[in-house]
Amino acid sequence: MKNFITKSQSAQEYECGYSCDNALLVKIDGGLFFITDGRYALEAKERSRNCEVIEGGDIFSQTRKLLRKSGIKAITIDPLEFMHSDYCAFKNKLTYIYFHIVANFHQKIRSVKKESEIEKIKTAVNENKGAFDRFADFLSKEGLNKTETELHYTAKGFLEQNGKRKLSFDPIFAIDENAAKPHALPTNKRLNACSTVLFDAGTRYEGYCSDRTRTAFFYESGILFDAKQRFPNPLKQKIYDLVLKAHDTAIESVRAGMEAMELDRIAREVIENGGYGEFFTHSLGHGVGLDVHEEPFVNKRNDLTLQNGMVFTIEPGIYIPNEFGVRIEDIITLKNNSAEIL
Repeated sequence: MKNFITKSQSAQEYECGYSCDNALLVKIDGGLFFITDGRYALEAKERSRNCEVIEGGDIFSQTRKLLRKSGIKAITIDPLEFMHSDYCAFKNKLTYIYFHIVANFHQKIRSVKKESEIEKIKTAVNENKGAFDRFADFLSKEGLNKTETELHYTAKGFLEQNGKRKLSFDPIFAIDENAAKPHALPTNKRLNACSTVLFDAGTRYEGYCSDRTRTAFFYESGILFDAKQRFPNPLKQKIYDLVLKAHDTAIESVRAGMEAMELDRIAREVIENGGYGEFFTHSLGHGVGLDVHEEPFVNKRNDLTLQNGMVFTIEPGIYIPNEFGVRIEDIITLKNNSAEIL
């Protein structure tokens, strides 16, 4: 993309290796300009690459000056990144420039990953899996009778490794009926023998995210966050096996060249044919990279063509209100026209 303006810290990180919470990154005819205030300018000059750092108290005013000086006639902007007043200030004071409005345009630029990016995501995934295993060991030995709130806090410690790793998002730790809420907040509900546990968490490696969900049964002997699970309750086993079938069918079926909505349909039909379609309440998956939720979005409305090099989650779920929920999530990349589980 020839010319664009972005506030996205992920876009900043991708383009010039540095980001902060008050900056505009402007690309004009191949040149990059990082516009920020005095709190960040020195560090930006030290840490950024391939860009010119411009310091100014009002980053929007500095950007308008740059655009006037450049003489460009058109530029792309993401409406999801800007307040309406900031966008209007651009439009009203730069009437000779056409603002091309494209939602998530920079995510689209990043949607096909370089091999070096995939390796970073793979490292994040492997480290995240290690944290899951260590947390499962803790739950087995010391988790009994602790609350979701306590265990949510403890999980973050295993994930962050005493500050060595950043989280992709605030983890979800939910027990029994609370797991029927896909993005459940922790409560004072306690972990008991025979509890069903849903754990969704991710860590970052060099800025790149991981994202994994496991649903597991807590026996008296403890818990394992494996994809294969056994539940004494026949209904829970039936639903778990149905979600796992949808998960596996999607991974086996995905191909480069198919539309995202078609992959969502394939997984959703498994759950619908099993009689629980109304309880699968979210999309099948989402892209993962510098943002934990980015293009491609694998849902029933997105006709985007999936391509080799894209990285995204497969995460079907069934949520029975006031009883329990099941979600199984892994990250895949498309390679040689089929799925490689990272």
